[in-house]
Amino acid sequence: MKFKFLLIIALVFSANVFAQETAKPKLAYPFEDEINVFKHQDSIAMPKPGGILFIGSSSIRKWTELPKHFPNKPIIMRGVGGSKIEQWVKYYMPLVVYPYKPSKIFIYVGDNDIAAGSGAQAVYDNFVQMLGMIREHLPNTKVYFMSMKLSPSRARYYNEVALGDMMITAYIKTQKNVEYIDVNTTLLTPKSLPDSVLFQKDMLHLNLTGYEHWEKVIAPYL
Repeated sequence: MKFKFLLIIALVFSANVFAQETAKPKLAYPFEDEINVFKHQDSIAMPKPGGILFIGSSSIRKWTELPKHFPNKPIIMRGVGGSKIEQWVKYYMPLVVYPYKPSKIFIYVGDNDIAAGSGAQAVYDNFVQMLGMIREHLPNTKVYFMSMKLSPSRARYYNEVALGDMMITAYIKTQKNVEYIDVNTTLLTPKSLPDSVLFQKDMLHLNLTGYEHWEKVIAPYL
């Protein structure tokens, strides 16, 4: 009986050790695993300087058809999960922005911050900081801020999203080499509500038709 008890203890201990050894290492910062994928891709084939860089959250990451629809444009897609603008400012800029030395940067960020509890002011402050970082490290790069979209699943945040866009738009008007692109209006019905037909089932991310609407808006800026 004693032998069986000791055997069970040994098996439990071994299982715990194995679980600890095989557990994924703790990430140093949010979405580090996705950033490492970009680093690996770049180690194999680094994009040439002067490309057109798209950065932001999953709305960029899921925009997989964009490079295919503009094959003659040197588009670099660097969307990161459900990332927030504060994370881009704090972690990602040196890792997935500066190294590419892009001629243009298209930015889609902010609505995840607001949905997580940050207000329009925080999104605005982070954008001002992000733009300053770009100006310091990439002074000749043209910047385009894509408006935060109104998603049906986030109706409670519409006012805060609209306020954030308004604040950022006003700031951009005072700056050089940066433009605001309204990619939200193209997703609205005649009643100025998000058209659910353009969204996936989660009513948060765009479907292919929704992205086609976006592509028509951004095409002149590419």
